[in-house]
Amino acid sequence: MNSSLVFRRLFCSRGFSASCRESELVGAGALPPHAEEASLYLHWPFCLRRCSYCNFNKYVPRRVDNAAMTRCLVKETATLLRLSRVARINSVFFGGGTPSLASPSTIAAVLETVSQNAHLPNEAEVTLEVNPTPTGMAKLKDFTEAGVNRFSVGVQSLRDDDLKRLGRDHSSWEALKAISEARTLCPGRVSVDVMFGLPGQSVESWEGELERVLDVCDDHVSLYQLTLERGTQLFKQVEFGEQTVPGDDVTAVMYRTARRILENRGFLQYEVSNFAKNGAVSLHNLGYWRARQYIGVGPGAHGRFVPQAEGAVQREARTQTLEPDVWMREVQQVGHGTRRRTRLTQLALLEEVLVMALRMTDGLTHQDWAMFNPDAGLHCILGQSEDVLELQERGLLILDVRGLRCSWEGLALLDSMLPTLLFHLEKYISNQEKQKEEGSPSLCQGGKSKTR
Repeated sequence: MNSSLVFRRLFCSRGFSASCRESELVGAGALPPHAEEASLYLHWPFCLRRCSYCNFNKYVPRRVDNAAMTRCLVKETATLLRLSRVARINSVFFGGGTPSLASPSTIAAVLETVSQNAHLPNEAEVTLEVNPTPTGMAKLKDFTEAGVNRFSVGVQSLRDDDLKRLGRDHSSWEALKAISEARTLCPGRVSVDVMFGLPGQSVESWEGELERVLDVCDDHVSLYQLTLERGTQLFKQVEFGEQTVPGDDVTAVMYRTARRILENRGFLQYEVSNFAKNGAVSLHNLGYWRARQYIGVGPGAHGRFVPQAEGAVQREARTQTLEPDVWMREVQQVGHGTRRRTRLTQLALLEEVLVMALRMTDGLTHQDWAMFNPDAGLHCILGQSEDVLELQERGLLILDVRGLRCSWEGLALLDSMLPTLLFHLEKYISNQEKQKEEGSPSLCQGGKSKTR
């Protein structure tokens, strides 16, 4: 999952507007946790064709000026690293678009720039998204020589008819070949993306397809339910009755079935959509889910970091200019193409900490929460709510000495629980602000509260 979509989908498009507005900060004055380190996401926005379901920030140009793009990616990387003053980059992720269309020399130049401006450990995870076409596969070895040590292969389906409906530009045979080649180059560090809920797909056909994927995949699998995005070709086809997709009840069964199949095959679910065996989790994505800093580079990339070089001590949400030509012009002129900067309020930051952590099976520990909000613990903020107590009694949510997390059943229903949790978090922050204005004692002294 790339950083350009994580927060837009979870907050902006679902009405959680706190992280999409600017307001006064609560509890300002100190750098947030882990301000000395970050992850780096780089967006390559170009594709050979547009998939029928895709509404990502991607473009299908007649020609790409690779040299100019490389110069701009390098320049913006250096600018934002200096602005953030981070001392260490923990992971790098090249997403898109189709970054496997980029030149390996582009990847090498960016990684060299990172090393010149921050510490990039030898063991740092460097991931490249790969479209399993002959063009992408031809350069896999060159990408590893440039510094890539992990591949994410966009298989999506192993049924050729489904691939055609999705507008993919590869065949099932090419997908299998790409997985094999990637596993040879980066054994144990290859992720496979696969989709369910496709037009005409049944639970039975999905089970068979997933079993086939697991016969050939490496140690990491990402499952994504097809989402009909307004404005896409597939959305229009479904709207006009040209295609039909499984209903919510069917896709729910598909998801539960997939989780059981993966578990039987030795894959442990560690996040809503991600499964790994032999410890092959995505360290880059874990950074998102644990609310760590990340720097977004490239057209339309999103970032979350503190611009310490400007004297700031609060994290900002930053979005880079969408259009590649405009972005390149801005980078050439001022060193970066940041289009929007939004200071995160304490409420916005805590919303992100809560929402992202609950995507993981481990959930949110009391220790991690206290790093971002030492004044009040999870029990104090959520533990007394009748709504939250009901979710616990239904066996969907767990709040105990470890922290807050979803149960096995609850993880599949996370989206339906988030509005309740966010409502009570916002209510608590609002009450805290009133208490401060009135000079009254804090509702929770020292972040302590009773454990159920």
